[in-house]
Amino acid sequence: MYDLLIHGADILQISGADVAILPEHCLAIANGRIAAIAPAISPGLAREQIEARGMLAIPGLINSHAHIAMALFRGVAEDVPIEAWFNDFVWPMETNLTEEDIYWGALLGLAELIESGVTTVADHYFGMDAVARAVAEAGLRANLAWTLFSGPDEAAQLARGTQFVEQWGGAAGGRIRAWLGPHAPYTCTPSFLASVAAEARRLGVGIHIHLSETADQVAQSRAAHGKTPVAVAREAGLFSVPALAAHLAHPDEDDIAVLAADGVAVASTPKTEMKLGIGVAPVTTLRAHGVTVGLGSDGAASNNSYDMLEAARLIALLEKHRCGDARVLPIGEALALATSEGARALRLAGVTGALQEGLAADVVLLRRNSTHAQPLHNPAATLLYSARATDVDTVLVAGQVLMRGRKLLTIDRRRVLREAARRATRLTRRRAGTQIASYPEAE
Repeated sequence: MYDLLIHGADILQISGADVAILPEHCLAIANGRIAAIAPAISPGLAREQIEARGMLAIPGLINSHAHIAMALFRGVAEDVPIEAWFNDFVWPMETNLTEEDIYWGALLGLAELIESGVTTVADHYFGMDAVARAVAEAGLRANLAWTLFSGPDEAAQLARGTQFVEQWGGAAGGRIRAWLGPHAPYTCTPSFLASVAAEARRLGVGIHIHLSETADQVAQSRAAHGKTPVAVAREAGLFSVPALAAHLAHPDEDDIAVLAADGVAVASTPKTEMKLGIGVAPVTTLRAHGVTVGLGSDGAASNNSYDMLEAARLIALLEKHRCGDARVLPIGEALALATSEGARALRLAGVTGALQEGLAADVVLLRRNSTHAQPLHNPAATLLYSARATDVDTVLVAGQVLMRGRKLLTIDRRRVLREAARRATRLTRRRAGTQIASYPEAE
């Protein structure tokens, strides 16, 4: 007996650059996994059924780099360069955050993720106990890392990050994985990075870090250390464990070779990089050298949304433009960045990222009856280039229905919006000389 049967959906299958649609198929779920995919399965074999004729079933989308509680700062740091974005806006405002603020901000971000078809997120932030609590309640799959900085209290920070890993790793029925999260080589000394790497090895977990976001960061690293941020990270031992490098907009040839050799995955966040004018990861080049690339949103303070279909669309267009070749990053490969490749980046291949028997039942159903989706000459092209987050109708993670008919089932949407609104004014106050850290000014 199956727990749930999705009946009559067109099912998206991705293999490399190839995309196939299984028309009007059934997808059966048992014990949180996809038990069967077939043209017909008797409804009598399932305890519950979802009628999905006319809808497209896709793997749950994967956001490989986010700061979900930053939904609370959406729209407050606009049209400013990255130095001012950090030093004048975001890092001063983040000193206002309490654990309860982060909890409600995380729920706001998680609600948006579900509503846009995201089932897995890699989050890198502060107050991660609150984020983990929100993730456990909301029902998503998550890779969580507590942001760590160098400073007088760095040993205490690392101890707190370690405690978080020990407490939350494997929680929520295995939906939550916990890694260590040193912020970046420009906010962490090489010796502190080495300490974090040693602790990650001891714990048997990975590392999530920001690397080479801007050309200035690379130049400053060369001036201070005689090497790029990627080389600094490798020398500190960060790549001796599973590693995820966010942004990586400015790698050189040696960096790319190192990333490929050490199996470091990259999370490209094209909208944030475009918006801040700092350059975008050369995704096609990285992939050609064997580097696994997933897609992320970054935080809503720099991206303004957590829409991964938008991210896939942007990176496909950007790479065609950058390479001057319309054949670059075809539809299947672009969609894979937000699904199966994202799973590989988070070391979740074989768990999620595709609609295959035996994998977790992380499934999204999209409606296609709106004017922007018709006519359906090419369903995959429509998904990548025309679909909107509002087309998402139903979302499941490990077989649990998190949203159906666009109604959230695990999050009290109205309360979350009220809680976010009543915190907004207090959280956006800025006090001179008070900030989380200091972003280095360009020379």
